[in-house]
Amino acid sequence: MSSAAATASFTQRHASALRQARFFAWSFARSPSALLGFAIVLVFLFLAAIGPSIVPYPGDATGAMNLANRLKPPSSAHWFGTDEMGGDLFSRVIIATRTSLWVGLTIVGIATIVGVPLGIAAGYFGGWVRAVIMRITDVFLSVPGIILALAIVSVLGPGILNGVVALSVVWWPGYVRLVEAKALALRHEPFVEAARSVGATHTRILALHILPNCTSPIIVKASMDMGLAILAAASLGFIGMGAKPPAPEWGAMISVARTYMPNWWWYAVFPGCAIYLTVLGFNLFGDGLRDVLDPKSSRG
Repeated sequence: MSSAAATASFTQRHASALRQARFFAWSFARSPSALLGFAIVLVFLFLAAIGPSIVPYPGDATGAMNLANRLKPPSSAHWFGTDEMGGDLFSRVIIATRTSLWVGLTIVGIATIVGVPLGIAAGYFGGWVRAVIMRITDVFLSVPGIILALAIVSVLGPGILNGVVALSVVWWPGYVRLVEAKALALRHEPFVEAARSVGATHTRILALHILPNCTSPIIVKASMDMGLAILAAASLGFIGMGAKPPAPEWGAMISVARTYMPNWWWYAVFPGCAIYLTVLGFNLFGDGLRDVLDPKSSRG
């Protein structure tokens, strides 16, 4: 009987999860903007995965020179035109998606790993633990993130790796604020009090009750932060504190291209469009996830 009961319980949970997944998919599909964002994100991930193998001139992403084709306009041979070294811009823009994906995942991943545990600890334990964590967080939030990132990069030295480290350092406070508020609201919920009354340890309560109920806002914030992290890294590259040419990175490409405006407009336009579409896609996708996973925050 116990085996049959366990099987029935598993079947019920599976059916419930399937119904919930169908409801999420139905809710998400009702938003044209969310579907557009999802499509853009899929294209971005696809290009990041196989981009180097489908571009016509992969060597141009590593600084290959072909001065005979210098600053050629878009054509059938070079869809996005060429740069000042004769490199194919289409190949460089597509290959740069992998760099941008790595940048976004690294920044958001480090910020989540650092910020979520601190936010949960601050919200659940309260008292002096919350006071210490939140005062440190307030110190970081009191300085504009990009300014603090510039200061850190100035100390570490220019480069895309140092730029990612700097942005990761300034990115985690947002997760602390978000998760702390959620954990603070959850710590007195009946299910948490029930777990505490039966002798559950703090670790068990945090792992099984607090953290799972914080995942929805974390997922939404992380999805929207991907685009913002890519934009921030491109900003550092644009002012010469991030990736350096000939590295295939959109911000660095625009930084060089600005000296060739407006006559050779394609040099800046296509990397700029790549940044715009990527940020737009992640924002629309994150907005759709928010409406599905956290309906109370929907703007209607």
